[in-house]
Amino acid sequence: MADRKAMLEAAGAYLKQHPEELVRAAKNLVALRLGVPLDALRWLVGQARGKRVPKDVEIDAVPPGVRFGATLELMSTPIRASAVVFVENVGLSAEELRLELRLAEVKLKVLDDTAESPVAALIRSGALDLSKPGNLAAFMPKRPAVLVEAADDRIVLDFKRHPKLASNERFERALRLLVPMVTVSSITTDADHLDLALRAFPEGISEAVGALRGVL
Repeated sequence: MADRKAMLEAAGAYLKQHPEELVRAAKNLVALRLGVPLDALRWLVGQARGKRVPKDVEIDAVPPGVRFGATLELMSTPIRASAVVFVENVGLSAEELRLELRLAEVKLKVLDDTAESPVAALIRSGALDLSKPGNLAAFMPKRPAVLVEAADDRIVLDFKRHPKLASNERFERALRLLVPMVTVSSITTDADHLDLALRAFPEGISEAVGALRGVL
């Protein structure tokens, strides 16, 4: 992943090319919304390195969802995978970081015509029901810790179950500070941005300000 200096340099260069982002950010602040340019997500993904990192990643807006595409290897078989992801619900609390996702237009294609693995045979045969990717995820041999539920076209993730986040005390403190004050009400897209709509809790903000005054 990119270091902080590279991120700052990339952000500065992007803002020089897109000064309108500053105006948009100001409007979003008033509307309690956080907008992330899809170009920023593409740049971050492009910095990832490693043998298991997906290649040729594509991120495109399909409002209100996002289409993700990537080339990856499954059982030594090169696969091109893509899907449109919609965020149906967000659960943010001290106990969970929950995303309820709906997947549509799921596509899998074997890129090597000579591949003879079981995965290649399944994809070519059409035996996989790609209209219900949740059912496939539910029977994964190594189910990720963050995968809570999977059925039909829905997948539910809870990132608090990720071992690295669960054991990160700094992250835990930050979450417990923010949760009483604000939550994420929705995650959608427009043509060029991923937008997080926020909802503030005035009582929580007042309590946090009072606590800070007491400390200071």
